[in-house]
Parts: sequence; structure tokens; C-alpha cells
Amino acid sequence: MEQRLSLVTLGVADLHRARTFYESMGWRAAAGPEDDVVFFQAGGMVVALWGREALAEDTGLPDGGGWGGVTLAYNTRTPEEVDAVVAEARAAGATVTRQPGPTFWGGYSGVFVDPEGHPWEVAHNPGWRLGDDGSVHLQT
Repeated sequence: MEQRLSLVTLGVADLHRARTFYESMGWRAAAGPEDDVVFFQAGGMVVALWGREALAEDTGLPDGGGWGGVTLAYNTRTPEEVDAVVAEARAAGATVTRQPGPTFWGGYSGVFVDPEGHPWEVAHNPGWRLGDDGSVHLQT
């Protein structure tokens, strides 16, 4: 298996609400209005929105209905961009659970939760490099 991630599927209770949130953040869906799965190209990977019940059935796992111990992340080029993205998320309907600020690891980050309960960290890590396409590169 190659060391990469191709797709993240977020289980959602309200597909229309979730799609509207991400489209309000400027994301463009590769799905029709009546599709039961909504795909977004996200750099070199795909983020999908799919009903929680369908996702639970497809994976064979029970749906506990809560946070699954996973946080998504969006890295920025500057601390100021962290502030702007968190403000954009709040305006689109997200709940900010950690205001942007300096971190213990020397960066700058904040956290918002989308309307379906998925947490996103927005971070500037001065030890990582972002490519022109937004790809993250670990400094080694």
C-alpha cells in the first residue's frame, strides 16, 4: 500500500445543510443537486459527504452519533490566514471551539466545528511548507 490518503467521507445527518456549509466556504461540488453523495475535489484527494446511516451500513459499523476521534485540518501560509479562515467558517455557520492563537508547538491555530459536528483545525505550521497547489510538505 502506498503512503497516501485518497478520500475522506464525512457522515452527515443533513446532506443539504452540510453541502450548503461547504459551498458557503467556497468549495465547489462535483455532484448534482439530487445526488445522495456529494464529492469535493480537495487538492490531490477527495472529500465526500454522505448520509450517516448509509455510511454506517456501508462500513458495517454502528453509528454512535458523536465525534469519532478524528479532526480534519487545513494548513495555511500565515497566521493571518488562520484568522481569516476561522472567521469565514463562523460566518458560514460553524461553531468556533478554539479561537485562533499561538500553540505550544510554535505555530498558530484555531478549531471550528461544521454544522454536522466535524472538527477542523486551521493551522499555520512554520516548520511545514505549502506548495502552490496547497499541498503540505513536511520539512525533513
